[in-house]
Amino acid sequence: IYINRGIMMRIITGLAKGIRLKAPKGMDTRPTADRVKESMFNILGGIVDDAKVLDLFGGTGNLGLEALSRGANKAIFIDQNQNSITAIKENINLTKMNQKAIVYKMDSLVALSRLAREHYKFNLVFCDPPYNKGLVEKSLLKLVENDILEDEAIIVVEHSKHEFIPNELLNYEVRRSEKYGETIVSFILYKISK
Repeated sequence: IYINRGIMMRIITGLAKGIRLKAPKGMDTRPTADRVKESMFNILGGIVDDAKVLDLFGGTGNLGLEALSRGANKAIFIDQNQNSITAIKENINLTKMNQKAIVYKMDSLVALSRLAREHYKFNLVFCDPPYNKGLVEKSLLKLVENDILEDEAIIVVEHSKHEFIPNELLNYEVRRSEKYGETIVSFILYKISK
């Protein structure tokens, strides 16, 4: 495994502050740039404390590990790419978060039904799928379908500016969207229907 020289990634604050993370060589992953990640976590604020985190399309584990460093309770990382899984595991070791992290090598959408069978519930989800493949809407629908979100969970979605989150998606409300070049980060509130 090699450090991807294109983007410098580190844990910004908390228990693992300053630790540099590794990324697999090649262009399969788009690690979230530190400035975007810092802004994202500033917006999330205290939501991260003691959170149960799901890092879908985990890539390098950058977002889930930042959440753990900032006091999240547990994080589950999912990716189907072996290079990404290797990077996530190395980064978990580097940040010494082994006790709080679980890694699944499988398709992210398939993994959601497995997590449901294992009775997981999450209140913070990071979703950073490959751009412009329709995976944002599919992921949001599968999260609801599998009933693995707590009431008022926050889903942070990184997506292309060409990909829109439909307003009529059941149980979801887009609370805020921030644009960073080609990328939009949307903060979505999930509410269980009464």
